[in-house]
Amino acid sequence: MPAPETLRIHIPLEIRRRGGRPRILPPKHVEAAMDREQDPHLLRAIGRAWGWRQRLERADVATLSDLAADEGLSDRYVSRILRLAWLAPEVLERLVVHREPSTISIYDLCFVASLPWDEQPGRVFD
Repeated sequence: MPAPETLRIHIPLEIRRRGGRPRILPPKHVEAAMDREQDPHLLRAIGRAWGWRQRLERADVATLSDLAADEGLSDRYVSRILRLAWLAPEVLERLVVHREPSTISIYDLCFVASLPWDEQPGRVFD
């Protein structure tokens, strides 16, 4: 009997909407069993946002422009990343303490931070 020429590999994936966008993801039962790792870039961005928020609250810098100039970054970037300091406590706990991966990018997460706190977990993790 000749060897089959076609090799079929079945990878169970689902298209689910997360953060308003369709994503190709493993089924939920597989996703739960996967190792959970947090994106170090996301953790760094959250840490930076909190550090910048504290500098503004302590009046170390007077404006976002001063902060951006001090960091050597653009006003626009600092303004966007700074929003992460106002994420809902539940979202921060799940991202930082429980290391649940976010289903959206850092860029999108910055905009989710402007939503009411009760809407944020659904946009970040579902």
